Amino acid sequence: MVGSSPEPPRAEGHVLVAVTAAPITPLDVLCASGRSYFGKPVTPYVPGVQGVGVVQVSDTVLVGTRVWFPTTAGMQPGDGSLAELCAVPDAELVPLRDGVDDTTVAALGLSSVAAWMALTWRAELRAGERVLVLGAGGVVGQVAVQAARILGAGRVVAAARSDGARDRALAAGADAVVALRSDDDVESLSGRFAEACGGSVDVVVDPLCGVPSSAAARALGSWGRLVNLGSSAGATATFDSAVLRSRSASVLGYTNNDLTREQRQDALRDVLEHAAARRIRVEHEVVRLADVGEAWSRQSDGTASVRIVVWP
Repeated sequence: MVGSSPEPPRAEGHVLVAVTAAPITPLDVLCASGRSYFGKPVTPYVPGVQGVGVVQVSDTVLVGTRVWFPTTAGMQPGDGSLAELCAVPDAELVPLRDGVDDTTVAALGLSSVAAWMALTWRAELRAGERVLVLGAGGVVGQVAVQAARILGAGRVVAAARSDGARDRALAAGADAVVALRSDDDVESLSGRFAEACGGSVDVVVDPLCGVPSSAAARALGSWGRLVNLGSSAGATATFDSAVLRSRSASVLGYTNNDLTREQRQDALRDVLEHAAARRIRVEHEVVRLADVGEAWSRQSDGTASVRIVVWP
């Protein structure tokens, strides 16, 4: 629901940001539901784990500076970015250059950081390798497809469930797409992955878990790496010990929460540099803050086809 709340208090070391764009992300919904591993949030609170805005009140940062910022809303006590004003630690701010508009920065945000770091930091992608991106129609998937191409992947294959998601993956530059179906079995899906990749897979970006993850792990080649960063297709996956051992393959976990502040900021700057050069883009829709309730419901029930960005 949309309501009024007091102006956020500005503690020492914090700035007050006038929010210009804030996305509604799966993490926002998960935290608000109380089902995240952070536990139930202290209520009432304003959601929004990230945003874009202009510094309005500060003792340390030039007033008027355009910034991206993260919050811990829903993970720790305090309010987030889905408001007109947000109090943010000044050390967390990332000053923004011109070249990428506020709503695009908000749409990319932490999801783009996850895609970029899953490939560069966790998987250590090497030029010429074959990359399989699961859930490729989402923000993580779209960015992962484009980032893999930028980083020199030899072939990039995308997998997604809906026609629209597969179209977005192709528009992002995937060489081929694999349709995910509700009745998929691990063996046949693994074969379709390998066929589309033209052989075994070197790197898998996996925000899905479940059957797609199990199948992708079977398609890994020697020294292959599967990086899991989500569970939208299921909380668990099954991995064949003999397959992993015989190929010295790895299953790796990823979370943005384990990045240092410097890693996160550098990754975001890298992504935005490519976005400014039109090498990375992501489909999104913009809604006004007054309509955030309907937008939140669509994100919660899975009917939002692209990233929703709220414009206060």
